[in-house]
Amino acid sequence: MDKEIGGRLKAIRSHLSLSQRQLARQSGVANATISQVEAGKLNPTVSMLKKILDGIPMSLGEFFSDDVQPQDRLFFRADELVEIAEGGVSYRQVGTSLATKAIQLLHECYQPGATTGRHSITHEGEECGIILSGRLRVTVGDEAATLTAGDAYYFRSSQPHTFENPGSEPCKLISACTPPSF
Repeated sequence: MDKEIGGRLKAIRSHLSLSQRQLARQSGVANATISQVEAGKLNPTVSMLKKILDGIPMSLGEFFSDDVQPQDRLFFRADELVEIAEGGVSYRQVGTSLATKAIQLLHECYQPGATTGRHSITHEGEECGIILSGRLRVTVGDEAATLTAGDAYYFRSSQPHTFENPGSEPCKLISACTPPSF
């Protein structure tokens, strides 16, 4: 899927008439990194891809969606949730195009040892989640806690934050973010 992400990023960047250098300046990600991602030589972490897409600007959901859902759609089957990440972290989003929506709802799964990346994530809005199973280490600013089934978190997303599964089993949770930022 590395080449798929790279090809998609290159197609979107080209469609917007952005050079790699322009995208690098706008996103704060090195030109060489963007080049490696587009060539399929580097699999970006969720936080890195989000940082690159912030330079477009485009959400992770928009990046991974194949089409636009009708705005009046009410129900979504499990196999219709849109996967907007890959590797050790799975984000399955309710709906595809959230440009006109106020909330982003995700079913998340972190494999053992999986993390959102070395770099903290920041974006506008608020987010919250509740752990369904497993363990999740949530770091927000200078505070950190390891949460288990039934535990929850809620914070302003402008605070630097990371997520990591320190356990030996997958961690599953439901999260919400407003406004949609992925």
